[in-house]
Amino acid sequence: MLRMAVLALVCAVSAVGAAQAVAAFDPNRHLASLTTETVQAPIEAAATGEPAQIAKAADGHYWAEASVNGSRVRFLVDTGASAVALTPDDAKRLGFEPSKLNYAYKVMTANGEAHAAAVKLASVSVAGTKVTDVDALVLDKGLDASLLGMTYLGRLSRFEATRSSLILRP
Repeated sequence: MLRMAVLALVCAVSAVGAAQAVAAFDPNRHLASLTTETVQAPIEAAATGEPAQIAKAADGHYWAEASVNGSRVRFLVDTGASAVALTPDDAKRLGFEPSKLNYAYKVMTANGEAHAAAVKLASVSVAGTKVTDVDALVLDKGLDASLLGMTYLGRLSRFEATRSSLILRP
């Protein structure tokens, strides 16, 4: 029994090591670029404030009323969206001129392919749970509502869904 437990532990440690090696593998890295210095990506600031609770709406979705750069925006909370995504109307209300943005990114929405422009939001706050310097996309078409995606949610310490609400923890 002890032998099996040790074998399982060795396998688990080996699997973790292999996964880290695969994740760190960069086929484009050249040997000449190897140095003894370590370059670290900037660490994004964590969320601040108090935990927020968003009630589940009658349609079964979580709708968040947020303060974005000081203006109110209604978001559909979407854990499947990799970024905060803004409709052209919401972007315009936030001071971005949709017709002057560079829609350099192709994205897939529930309504098909769209083009997106990258913008930076100074702050996004939902019921007091605030995140600063949030990367977002403005979509040229395909969104009925702005989406509160992972560039906000991923900066929280955690979020959890219950039967009746979504709890955001800074």
